[in-house]
Amino acid sequence: MLQPSTLKFLKSLKLNNNKVWFDEHKAEYQLAKTDFESMVQQLIDGMVRQDASLEGLQLKDCVFRIYKDVRFSKDKTPYKINMAASFQAGGKKSTLAGYYFHLEPGGNSFAGGGLWMPSAPELKKLRQEIDYNFHEFEQLISNKEFIKHFGKVEGDTLKTAPQGYLPDNPAIAYLKLKSLIVSHPVTDEACTQPAMVREILKTFALMQPLLQFINRAMD
Repeated sequence: MLQPSTLKFLKSLKLNNNKVWFDEHKAEYQLAKTDFESMVQQLIDGMVRQDASLEGLQLKDCVFRIYKDVRFSKDKTPYKINMAASFQAGGKKSTLAGYYFHLEPGGNSFAGGGLWMPSAPELKKLRQEIDYNFHEFEQLISNKEFIKHFGKVEGDTLKTAPQGYLPDNPAIAYLKLKSLIVSHPVTDEACTQPAMVREILKTFALMQPLLQFINRAMD
């Protein structure tokens, strides 16, 4: 679970996203950062027991910095208004599909996972895997528990069929995706409950077969 003070800090940061305010509240940030990292470590410990591919994963491999890179962004506010961590073999810079937790107060927190904006060669591999094994893929994402928890697979989509595939391909809706993501909302209240880590681990376990399917394509 997370401390209410961590969510309070992020709410305040959203209203005061500037260096002067941040420097004045650096101690609060450090407490929030430590709290979040403690929770992430609990997730790592639990995930390693669920997914052997994550063996050896360390905290630094998972947690994202709060400082933004604003060089190519129209939004010049210096800090992210969320805390986040990803979990995949090779760490957060890996090209493999992985699990993800996003903490952003105000009803914007979620546990999710998948493959986000892969390179063209990786996307080509994934499309081929879905096309060749569509029956298996469809079974994974049409499982009642999967649908109840995640709804549908999401991602930015092409307007037309990708090169090499016909518009009437049974899998065309998924072949047109440029990312393949699932997510489950986490309320602010749930973030501060003792069962938080356990519930996120359950969410990750439900998406694990899909991630294994994706990563099989990446091999």
